[in-house]
Amino acid sequence: MAVSFDLFDTLVSVDTPGSPAAAVAAELRDRGVSVPSDFGDAYREVHIEAPAGAEVPLPAHVAAALSSRGVDAPNNAARRAVVAAFDPEVERREGARAAIDAAADRGPVALCSNCSVPELVGRTLVRARLRGSFDAVVTSVGCGWRKPDAITFEHVGAQLGVETDSIVHVGDDPETDGGIETVGGEFVDVAETPLSSLPEYLESGP
Repeated sequence: MAVSFDLFDTLVSVDTPGSPAAAVAAELRDRGVSVPSDFGDAYREVHIEAPAGAEVPLPAHVAAALSSRGVDAPNNAARRAVVAAFDPEVERREGARAAIDAAADRGPVALCSNCSVPELVGRTLVRARLRGSFDAVVTSVGCGWRKPDAITFEHVGAQLGVETDSIVHVGDDPETDGGIETVGGEFVDVAETPLSSLPEYLESGP
């Protein structure tokens, strides 16, 4: 058995900006970018056409939003602004460490997270004291696809060296994390099986 975990709202809680567009705009201004007055509107518009299920990295979206208003963001300012805007306080959820350890006793363990912000997953793992806990880390910004797309879970299987139908995926969102079921795996909803109960749940499995 292989186990993968969602990150945000499953293993950790984070404080995210109440207004992402405003937070990014502030960081852009700090980096000398002339932010257009209607940046909030531009931020909410689609600027990069992508296949269904594909991830558009947020820095690419921000750069395209600025470009749509005739504004350039030199010196990688869009990426630096996005990374700075999403720099949260992190709290590891109760039972997370024991749940990961119990999964590791059963087989390989992965992290599988939807996240369009570069570096955010890595920093979150460091702050939650979970860095090095996983045999594989798959992020949507890294692999290019978001859960529930099957490709995301196929990346997990490939990195762990297992078939997707042997993966138990633990998460908080049936619509996204539940996508594991489309490739034959099992979804465990932390709303029904909290992390504190996961060791017992895995022990009773096949």
